[in-house]
Amino acid sequence: MPPAHLSPSRLAGAAAAVLLSVPALSACSGGDDGEGDGKTPEEVLATAAETLTSTSGVQLDLTTADLPPGVTGIVKAAGTAITEPPAFEGTISVVLTGNTFEVPVIAVDDTVYAQIPLAPGWNEVDPQQYGAPDPATLIDGETGFPALLTRTEGAEKGKSVRGGANNDEVLTTYVGTVPGSDMKQVIPSSTGESFDAEWQVTDEGELRQADLTGVFYPDSEEMTYTVTFDEYGTEKEITAP
Repeated sequence: MPPAHLSPSRLAGAAAAVLLSVPALSACSGGDDGEGDGKTPEEVLATAAETLTSTSGVQLDLTTADLPPGVTGIVKAAGTAITEPPAFEGTISVVLTGNTFEVPVIAVDDTVYAQIPLAPGWNEVDPQQYGAPDPATLIDGETGFPALLTRTEGAEKGKSVRGGANNDEVLTTYVGTVPGSDMKQVIPSSTGESFDAEWQVTDEGELRQADLTGVFYPDSEEMTYTVTFDEYGTEKEITAP
């Protein structure tokens, strides 16, 4: 149970941070074959962005192994993101004053709900008050991860790696940098001037994993968030609790 001096409003803030969304690289294998043959890195990333925004939904998982000490933030999140209408349903693990809390979250109809410790039932939270976006927008073409794909600067094709749910896919990596101003549109709490990005894309043009490194919290050290995207074509009705 969280310390008694922590108010539900502070816990709500931690819950709203769900939107922070990414490290754990798959085992690498050499070679340059894979998605992108005959295409520029920019064209591959644009295709991956379009594939992500045009699917009905995906399973999205976010993790970090290096949340800076003393920072209130997300160490793990997992849920279903739907594109039409935009919605999200899942759970997050929040670190607050050295304690970790798992919080169920639903985002639908421009409203975010969370089951906050010490508060009964579902409660509405305003993520903008805590520097976080609405999680229902995480795969939106203008305000989500697809936007970062198309705004990656200096994109270069890297090695092929093994990945996917059973590590049975061959993915092609693309590396570059994302300007801090663009990252801030997706993750408002971020303060870094630029972020290192590594994208892993399947031969079919699906973004499978994103590794984003930079300063995601004010007055903190650099860290890495890893986000994986699986089960493209997921369909789920998400409603307000």
